[in-house]
Amino acid sequence: MRRHWSLFATASRYALIGHARNRFAMLLVVVYIPVWIALAYVTIPDRPAPFRLRATGEVLSPPGNHLTQITGALNAVTLIAGFMMFAATFTGGAFDRRLAMAGYPRYHLVLAKLSALTLVCVAISVYATVAAGFAWAPRQPLLLTAALFGAALTYGALGVVFGSVLRREVEGMFAILMISVLDVALQNPLSSSGSDSAVVRFLPTYGAVQASMSAAFSDASGGRALLTQGLWLTGAAAAGFLVFRRRTRNALVRRGVPMLPAPRATAGGRPVDSGPAAARVDPPGRRTG
Repeated sequence: MRRHWSLFATASRYALIGHARNRFAMLLVVVYIPVWIALAYVTIPDRPAPFRLRATGEVLSPPGNHLTQITGALNAVTLIAGFMMFAATFTGGAFDRRLAMAGYPRYHLVLAKLSALTLVCVAISVYATVAAGFAWAPRQPLLLTAALFGAALTYGALGVVFGSVLRREVEGMFAILMISVLDVALQNPLSSSGSDSAVVRFLPTYGAVQASMSAAFSDASGGRALLTQGLWLTGAAAAGFLVFRRRTRNALVRRGVPMLPAPRATAGGRPVDSGPAAARVDPPGRRTG
């Protein structure tokens, strides 16, 4: 047990060091989240924006700037978590593969990455909830934090997938950016008239958006929406594990040892090599020639 804990602690330390070295991501966490939320509150009109919340069936009419703050917080945490895990997977892939080929257990590496991702998502979710609560208080702040956490975890797992399968860094960054923007924008009643469409139920953050809207503007429980988000999270995490396992597999092909022909026994019981090139074996004490 102590050996497993030591392996897990070592892998977790390397994963956290890799995140800490990503200074641009740290800057996004500290600056981008509060700036984006503050700009949404200042620039978007505060007139009511009625919409139907599919998770509870309620018709809500929150101020438009408050609504945009929630969707902005979701967009921010998904982008940051996705970027951080993509960068960590993309740049550390060769190191992980060397560790795995040297005999380091892959399950410990995966658990370490999952633990580091969880800590990062907890930090940015709490930070985004606090930033959104400066101007007004969400009705259920704990549920809002849980919704942001689920969305961040889902995109963090997608970042692992993109970091493992894409060959260039710009491809992964563009993929995460476009998926997150389209995902959240299509569910914002202010920017999309089809936010009540049945199609949005298949988007990666549908459950998180429904739970966060319920947490911010309603007293109804958003547990079912969080369960829906859990399905996306489970699928993304499974895909991330499979591609990580495939990327760290041993690419060396084992060559089989050629089978030698079995010796052939003579009438006297002495084995004689078979085949056309077999040498003649003379009994002891007899000279040939």
